[in-house]
Order: sequence, then structure tokens, then C-alpha cells
Amino acid sequence: MGKKHKKVGEILVGWGVLDAASLADALAYAQEHNKRVGEALVELELCSEDDVAKALAVQFGLEYIDLDKHQVDHSALDLIPSKLIEDLSVLPLAVEGERLKVIVTDPLDLETLDLLRFRLGREIVPALAPLGKVRRFIDKFISADGDELSRTMQSIDQDAPENQEDALRRAGAEEDADAPIIRLINLIITEAVHGRASDIHIEPMGDRVRVRYRIDGVCIVRDDIPKHMQGAVTTRVKIMAGMDIAEKRVPQDGRIKMKIGGGQIDFRVSALPHYHGESIVLRILRPESAMVGIRALGFAEDTYQEFQEAIRRPNGVFLVTGPTGSGKTTTLYSALQALNRPDRKIITAEDPVEYNFTGMNQCQVHEEIGLTFARILRAMLRQAPNIILVGEIRDQEVGEVAIQAALTGHLVFSTLHTNDAPSAITRLIDMGIKPFLVASAIQAIMAQRLVRSICSECKTVDPSPNPWTLKLLDFKESELAGKQVFKGAGCKRCNGTGYRGRQGIFEFVEMNTELRELAFNRAPVGQIRQAAKAAGMRTLLEDGKLKILAGVTTPDELLRITQAEGLIEA
Repeated sequence: MGKKHKKVGEILVGWGVLDAASLADALAYAQEHNKRVGEALVELELCSEDDVAKALAVQFGLEYIDLDKHQVDHSALDLIPSKLIEDLSVLPLAVEGERLKVIVTDPLDLETLDLLRFRLGREIVPALAPLGKVRRFIDKFISADGDELSRTMQSIDQDAPENQEDALRRAGAEEDADAPIIRLINLIITEAVHGRASDIHIEPMGDRVRVRYRIDGVCIVRDDIPKHMQGAVTTRVKIMAGMDIAEKRVPQDGRIKMKIGGGQIDFRVSALPHYHGESIVLRILRPESAMVGIRALGFAEDTYQEFQEAIRRPNGVFLVTGPTGSGKTTTLYSALQALNRPDRKIITAEDPVEYNFTGMNQCQVHEEIGLTFARILRAMLRQAPNIILVGEIRDQEVGEVAIQAALTGHLVFSTLHTNDAPSAITRLIDMGIKPFLVASAIQAIMAQRLVRSICSECKTVDPSPNPWTLKLLDFKESELAGKQVFKGAGCKRCNGTGYRGRQGIFEFVEMNTELRELAFNRAPVGQIRQAAKAAGMRTLLEDGKLKILAGVTTPDELLRITQAEGLIEA
């Protein structure tokens, strides 16, 4: 009888990388989202991609390759076509006689190994490396003779301005995939997706067109496109998004679907006319980003338990507040995914519907034909739902219908634009909703922001954190006694930023008798806030400080967020 191999989770627990409780959470998450345990561990940030790859190598008896330290034989790179390398995410490492050592990222992908054997006519010896490092190495290899995107921009720059009309004509020719403009836009989009960007900004300026990517909430300048190609670039994107290329005076919206790296990616496109021409923004919609699971949002244990209790109540209103881009939609989708079962009916009203989920009835708002939040909300109540999601409470009418739905036995989720959780109560009353309705229907309110996480590859102790920053964050000496503050030194994995990924900081308020009385009596927000803190509410700033001391983020990052939102307390 053959020797039984240990599972990945067991190996990582044996190494001390994981504890049993974290492994149990990952197993539950993997089962719920139909993922492998290794994928779940990385997505939940319970261990690094390197740790999982090393454990897989041990499990399957393969060699683990550290691409940051290992030299690749460039003669081997020539044996596999570059397109095949990119499509399969494999990396030829070294020639050993008639055998070829190839780095793979999935030891169970036997189909890829068979394809390589057939195409190359050689015996393939697999080795293992993390997908992220392989992709980064492939990107570097593909552009070893110069950055393809930069080369394309340079070739366009050499075009004379009189060639612009020809470029515009070719930009509209879908079949001309080799046209410089088409190739340029495809390269920009592909690079942004591989670089984990959430948005692509194409911004006309006086003498150039600036291209920026938003990664982990921060805009990074990529390159400039020659000014004389502005019209061709704008036209190409508008054609892809199904917009009217002749209309340049009014804002337009569209969508693009592209196959990138073996997966279908959706883009929400916005064109806005301004002084130097039309500014284009492509929002990259990744369904997996909205299905990260509640555990991966970054809750402290006590807030996690409160959140779980709040979303499992039979009725009432649960509000998530914060500015645009603070992760409200991801939080609510994670809650709905946890509640999405065959015995429950879930209906949503969204503007727009960004992600489609199996088992939910999702309705798109169309203001131009009168299909508003309020109208959808009234109609959905006749559909006998258990759970309702209203994308946003924008006015008194929507707020009153949502509250009436909660009072008639439905669980209602929605968002609101306020700076903190207690302000949501006064905001609803200021909209014109009667105080007794607010007091009786609201069950819980949660404010949130997103802070960048320190890169796990280059995380190091910060020996001398800025004392002024710590003072602005209201750190006491007693809080820092015996504690360490961390930072990211900057590495290839995080593009030298020291940060990779984001986590939430939260402010959770559960309504109690005192808070309901204050709401009923139209108390000022300061009084409501004091009562919420007395009842145990941890502020956004306090939750962020806990994440600093836990080594999740840095004082500078928290200060960036809190300053921007004016959350620093006296």
C-alpha cells in the first residue's frame, strides 16, 4: 500500500505557518466558494503564495523554485513559443539532455504537461513556483528586448500628425488587430489587469494624453500617449465600449468584455468631456473581488461576530456607510453570498449591476425610463423576498420604502454616504424620514474604509516610526510599549511600494435602547456618537490603530485615510 501524502493544510500547520482554527476557516471558505484550499489560504491572507507553493512541492514531491534567486537558462526559453508560455503560465527552466525542466503553478494540471510533451517532443520534468512570481517573470521575459507597451507608444510617437486620420480609420477596423492603436489599447488593458489595477484612466492634457492605473486605491502614472493620437485612442475605446463615436459633447457610459489570461473580464467605461478632450475611465470588474468572503474583509474577531449576528436577523435595516471606493459593495455582496441559500429569496436593486451572482434576482436601475430605486423597491415587495439589497439610499422616498420593508418583516441591506456610522442616523432624519421610523427600523450601522496592507514579501520592522504621525493618530506611549510597528521595504512583488492588497477598517454600531431614544428625539450627531462609544463602538481610527499594532498596515497609510476623511479626533 502506497504512502499517504499529507494535505497542504496539514503541512502548513506542521510548519507552524497556520493554526488549526485558521485552517478550518480556509476549508469552510474553499468549500463555500468551490476553490482549492491553497487558493483559499492566499485569498484570506492566512499565508503567502510562496508558503502554499512550498507545501504543494512537498506534497507532490516536486522541486520548489524561488524565481527571485534562481537563474533561468535562456536557451530553454527559446524552446517554447512565447504565446504558449503566456497562455499556459509555464516557464521553461533548463534543458537536461532530452528532458526539459518546466516550472508549473498547478501540479494537478496534467493536461498542460501532456500538451507540452506533445508540442515539444521531449520528456517534461515539472518544478513548482507560485503563480504570481511566474506571471511577473513571464511579463519580464516577454518584454526582455524592451517593454512592448513602451515600444508601441514610441512607434506611435514617430507617426506624423497627418497620419492621425488613417489611425482613426484603422482604430474602427475590428479585424485589423495589428493596427498600432488597437495593439496599444489592448496592451494597456492587459497590463492593467495583470497588475491588479482597479481602474484605467486615460486623461487628455494640454500637450499629451496621460495613462494612469489605480492599484490598491492609489493612482500610478504609467506613460504618456502622444497628443496627436488622442482622437484615435478615444475613438478606439468608445468603439470597444459600444459608445457613439460622433458624440463628444455629453458624458457616455459603456461596457467592454475581453478575454484576458484565460478568463473573461468586464470593464465599465465612462467618457467625460472636459477642457482638453474626453477623459476615459475603465473600471475593471473582477467577480472574484466581490466574493472574497466575510473573513477576508479584515474584521477584528469581536466585530466579525457582531457582523455575523446583524446579517442573520430576520428583519430590519443594516446600513454600510463610507465614501465611494471604500468597499461598501464588496462588504454587502459578501454578506449576501453568506446568506444565499435555496430556501431564501434575495432581490437587489443596483445602479449599475456590476457582478452577477447565481441564486439572486438582480434588478438594474434605469432612471431614464422611470425605473428608479423606489419603483423597483415597491415592485420587489410584491415578489415576497426574504432579503433585499438597495444599492444606495439617495433620498427620502427610497429611505421610507426601505424602512417600511424592514418593518413588514424583510431584512434590508443598503449603503449611505456618511463619514462615520453615527452620522447615518442624523443623515436619514435630515432626508425627511420620520425619526420614529429610523429609531425602530435600523438594526445596525457600519462605517468602513480601505487601508493598504503591508507586502508580506518585504515586511520589516520600522525601527523609527515618525513621531509626528503617531501623535496625529493619537497613539499613547502605553499603547506602543513593548509593541513593534512594521513597514514594507519595497520589492518586485509590490512594485517597490511596500504595500500589496487592502483590508478594511470598521466602525460598527448596534442600535440599543439609548440610541433609539436619541434618534427619536433628533439628538445631534455628537451626542449619538458618545452614546455609541459608551456602548462599545470602536472608531475607525481605533480599529486602524489595532491593525498597525498587528502589523497589517502602517501609520502613514492610516494617516492618509483618516486625514482624507477628517476622522482625527481631538
